[in-house]
Formats: sequence, C-alpha cells, structure tokens
Amino acid sequence: MPVALKVPSVGESITEVEIGEWLKTEGGFASENDPVVVIETEKATLEVPAPVSGNVSQILKKKGEKAAVGEVIGYMEEGSKPPAQNAKKETVAAAPPAPPPPKSAEPAPATVPEESPEPPQPPTSPPPAPPAPPTPTAAPPPSDRGERIVPMTPIRRRIAERLVEAQKNAALLTTFNDVDMSKIVDLRGKYKEAFQQRHGVRLGIVSFFVRAVIESLKQIPQLNAEIRDTNIVYRDFYDIGIAVSAEKGLLVPVLRDAEKLTLAEIEKAIAGFVERARTNQLTVDELQGGTFTISNGGIYGSLMSTPIVNPPQSGVLGLHAITDRPVVRSGQIVARPMMYVALTYDHRIVDGREAVTFLKHVKELIEDPALVLLGL
Repeated sequence: MPVALKVPSVGESITEVEIGEWLKTEGGFASENDPVVVIETEKATLEVPAPVSGNVSQILKKKGEKAAVGEVIGYMEEGSKPPAQNAKKETVAAAPPAPPPPKSAEPAPATVPEESPEPPQPPTSPPPAPPAPPTPTAAPPPSDRGERIVPMTPIRRRIAERLVEAQKNAALLTTFNDVDMSKIVDLRGKYKEAFQQRHGVRLGIVSFFVRAVIESLKQIPQLNAEIRDTNIVYRDFYDIGIAVSAEKGLLVPVLRDAEKLTLAEIEKAIAGFVERARTNQLTVDELQGGTFTISNGGIYGSLMSTPIVNPPQSGVLGLHAITDRPVVRSGQIVARPMMYVALTYDHRIVDGREAVTFLKHVKELIEDPALVLLGL
C-alpha cells in the first residue's frame, strides 16, 4: 500500500518550500524516521523523515521545484526490503556460468591483399620540395572566463530581502568603540581547561558579551524594543540572536531568556547552534524572534565592519578580531589585545546618546569581567 510523503508544517508564516536533495532515489530503501528528502524554506533547511520503513516508489517533485505545505511530493512502499538484499538474490539467480578460458593460439600471420602485387618500379629522383609555408600564427590560449549560473536558495533570497528591507525601512547608524580584552584573555587562559573539564564545552568570548549586552540592554531598553506600526514595544525579556555561518548563508538562532543562563549554558547553546547549522538541523523555531543580535566577524579575521540590523530588531552588536595594538596606560605606550566593537542601531527609536552609552557600558563590563559575573 503506497504511503504518501508530504511536506510537513515548518512554521506559521511559511506556506511553500523548495525541494532540495533527495537523499533516497526511486527504489531506495529507508527505515522509518530516516531522512528521505531535504526541503528548504526562507528560514531553514530541513530533512523530511520516512513515515514508514520501505522503498521510495515514486518521486513527484524534483530538486528545485516548489511545493506547498501538506502537498504530496512522493510515495513509499511499506515493508519493502533494502535494495542490497534484492540485488543479491537477483544476482545469484541470474548469473550465467563463467565461460571456459580461451585456448592459447599462435599469432595470426599478417594478411595480404588478394590482388596481385604491382610490379616493381624503377627508382626515380625525388620530386622537388615544395616551398616552405609562412610561419603559422600562435593559437590564442584557452579562455578561463567561464560563468556558472546557480539559483539562489530560499535562505539566501530571504537574507537578501531582509537586508534590503532593513536599509529601506530603518534609519540605520553605526557607532564604534574599542575594548581592551586583556582580562578576558587572561581569564580564559587561566580557567579554560578546568571549565571544559567541568562543563564539557570550551570557554569562548561570546558568552561574556551576551552577559554584558543583557546588562547594558537593561540600562538602554530602546535597543531591546521594536517599532510596531505607530507604537514602541518594550520587552522585559532578552532573546539574544547569535549569528552563525552556514553553507547556505548566515543564520541567527536565538538564545531564549538569555538573562537566565549561566556562562556554561550560553556556551553549550552556541556550540549546539554551530553544529546544527553545519548539518542543516536548526529548527524554524530556533530561528524565529530575537530582541537583539550579536555577530562575531572576528572569527574570520574581520578588523572592523558595520553590521546590519535584523528587522524588526533595533540593534546589532558586531564583534571583531582581537589584535595586539599600542595603547597608552598610565602614561606608557604598551601593547594590549584590543577589539573594535560596532553597534548598528535604528535611529528612529534609539538616539545617539543612548547608543554611545550602551556601547560604553558593554566596554566597561568586558574590560572588568567581574562586573559581568556579579551582574553589576
């Protein structure tokens, strides 16, 4: 009895998906809950599991085609055996007996034409050599200026739409500061091994910034708010988006109620985001919402950039590479591990004074991490 493969519900606002790779071909076997086909939405890439154990009997939608939520995209035949078993039986039944090895034979004599050979001709003087042809023009080298046309994935199209939307619908400004990372670097160097042994995850820098951001958002609530029609919606919770890179684009999974999480819980959550982004297993729910975003371009070596707000949020904090730079401390020029930080904000709801105050407080908390740990 054929069992339908349907596009599952992938979020309240999503009604259509794009078919990605079929992980099983027609006739291919899948156990129940094994991934059969990848579907792509504007927010995430998801795998559709097999509803039963059996063989894929028919594929109705090919890669790149659109399908509505609930639409049948293929069928499975329940209870079929894995193709490897079927092929083995067929091979045993249909294999013909091996032919005997051929007998060795003497090489056949060279064949000669049946006509009588021409009588020998007397030797003649060779004809004069023709004139040398003009020097040939060198052939042009092969061109390496090829082009490849690759359709944008739904995620990449949505990223493009939202970036343009942010630039068109918000008054975006960016303010910068630099942060002395000395104490964070020393803290990590001293406790990273003990932290990993106890919590099973490495101690990074983003967790410190998450905590510093939350404390700063409490002081400047406009950056944790959004404009909705003609109203400003302030929030008393902190869902912090963490930008992570995936093969098909930048994704922003969300740390829900991040103000309730310890440093170890934040680090574990971020590590989980990165792994699931790499394997296309982030869920739509994890990618929805968010009241403020942190983007760490420093892991790719970025020294300074202007991040773009993820609408309808009002702010995004960009982190950058830590580099040793000369700074003045107590009247002396010394080298310190420094990081530029950038806050892009929606000027419709956040004034410059508030943006600078927010970023200055983040700087103070990172430069004295005891304040972060004590929640001051």
